[in-house]
Amino acid sequence: MKLIIATIKPFKLEEVREALTEAGVRGMMVTEIKGFGSQSGHTEIYRGAEYAVNFVPKIKLEIVVPATMVEQITETISSTARTGKIGDGKIFVLDVEQAVRVRTGETDEDAL
Repeated sequence: MKLIIATIKPFKLEEVREALTEAGVRGMMVTEIKGFGSQSGHTEIYRGAEYAVNFVPKIKLEIVVPATMVEQITETISSTARTGKIGDGKIFVLDVEQAVRVRTGETDEDAL
């Protein structure tokens, strides 16, 4: 099993969720986060005053899938979230040693 952690632009969340559901993802965790990468934030003007926005709003998705689905899911996220502009996000893939469904006690892929 693999844990896919993806950061995307907030306005892409619903489109990515729909694409992942069609690809067979049965669940995911979503968190609103702030961060910066190579763009290092930006400046905005509010009531005539310019100020720096050092952390940009993002959405973090966490999805656990069988190892056989990793390539398909990362491609789905990448193609759906892509705008072609800086700050589209990142995808990380990590190993998952164990999963347990609390309600039933099912383990590993059965728990997904």
